[in-house]
Amino acid sequence: MSELRLKGIAIRAAQRAPMQLLRQCQITPEQGLEGDFRGKPGSRQVSVLSEESWQAACDELGIELGWHERRANLLISGYEFSNEDIGRLLQIGDAILRISRETMPCRRMEEVCSGLSRALIPRWRGGVCCRVIQGGMVKAGDIATLLDASSLSDA
Repeated sequence: MSELRLKGIAIRAAQRAPMQLLRQCQITPEQGLEGDFRGKPGSRQVSVLSEESWQAACDELGIELGWHERRANLLISGYEFSNEDIGRLLQIGDAILRISRETMPCRRMEEVCSGLSRALIPRWRGGVCCRVIQGGMVKAGDIATLLDASSLSDA
């Protein structure tokens, strides 16, 4: 497996608000990404997108789109998610996230580009939803590590 790396961070102040790209952000179990409207505790607290999966969806449509158009919070490179990742832990900096489920594309993706929702469905291209297990500061460029759930005794 190649090295996983945090490539991007984005938040939004409200449901349909524009995405704000950040270089670093505090993540907490209470708020998710500081300043993000969806941060309340729950299985959809933080969304993570694979750079390779996003590129595959864009390639399928023959388009170039910035990753933030997916409206995910974090972009990682070096890995593509699958159903085998449910329950696994993703450590980025000091923060630890538990992967809870696939992020299904919403109607908003069709507003971005016709066919994008369909292109995001195969092979978990839309990314994953996570719950914050341990907070910490994350910075673009941080190394990310996938861990089995048993790696953290109190997770």
